[in-house]
Amino acid sequence: MNAPLPPPIEMLQQVDAEAALVALAAPLRAGTIVPYLGPALASLSKPSVPMTPEALAEFFGTKVALPRRARGNAWASAQHIESMKHRSTLSALMADAFAPPVEPTPFHRYLASLRLPMIVDTWYDGAMREALRSHGEWGEIQGITRAGIGESRWYRYYDAAGSETDRAAAETWTTLLYKPHGCIVPSRNFIISDADYVEVLTEIDIQTPIPDQVKNRRTERSFLFIGCRFHDQLLRTYARQIAKRSAATRYVIVEPDGLTKNEVRFIATQGMTPIAIPLARAVEILLEAA
Repeated sequence: MNAPLPPPIEMLQQVDAEAALVALAAPLRAGTIVPYLGPALASLSKPSVPMTPEALAEFFGTKVALPRRARGNAWASAQHIESMKHRSTLSALMADAFAPPVEPTPFHRYLASLRLPMIVDTWYDGAMREALRSHGEWGEIQGITRAGIGESRWYRYYDAAGSETDRAAAETWTTLLYKPHGCIVPSRNFIISDADYVEVLTEIDIQTPIPDQVKNRRTERSFLFIGCRFHDQLLRTYARQIAKRSAATRYVIVEPDGLTKNEVRFIATQGMTPIAIPLARAVEILLEAA
């Protein structure tokens, strides 16, 4: 029996998409929209690091012989490496994969210049941190693995210089950069293996792994998802839980020909307004409307 088709969603395309983005430029500048960045944005700078979960799984496969069940899946590949070798081996491979710096795109630098209340960045590269480097009072919260650390924390705080700090300092930051999966800089924090995610996902529904500062800054704000895919259940769960209890209106830039049925269903059920336009053109429009 065929699975039911996803609910229909209205795609804003061509002229309508461009007009929608122009209209979003002002609330983005004003900080009433939180940019939620996926790895496709940083991919516009043509980096030499893996910029999709599939590319990361492929990288793991060049370093370690993987069982068939793990091939093509970054989280399962990482779990195999952690289980069969050691967490330190997995961390070293992640550090190797993301060692080349990723150059911020003009849009990263534009977002940094706005001094926004919050930016969510969901990949392991340091492009957004680099763009923020010279822009005011800001800091970063990163998700961390709890494997072997002997602590009950779900995340760590870092100031603009990359030094670890605390929640009191975070309350003073003009801009909060939230990296829920961790980052190569400044301290090589990576949530990557199945075991890492099992711990987070057992409590994410009750929001424990989400920092209070993120919960506070999303309140009454919308989200604009830029360069994101939702073809994996884990990615959908993070997007849903991070945007939880924010303003009801959310927007997502999509290329509709590449969407899976699960992505279409997720966009519809989460009440996202899909803006169908190539990502490079979308950020160009947002920069032109600045």
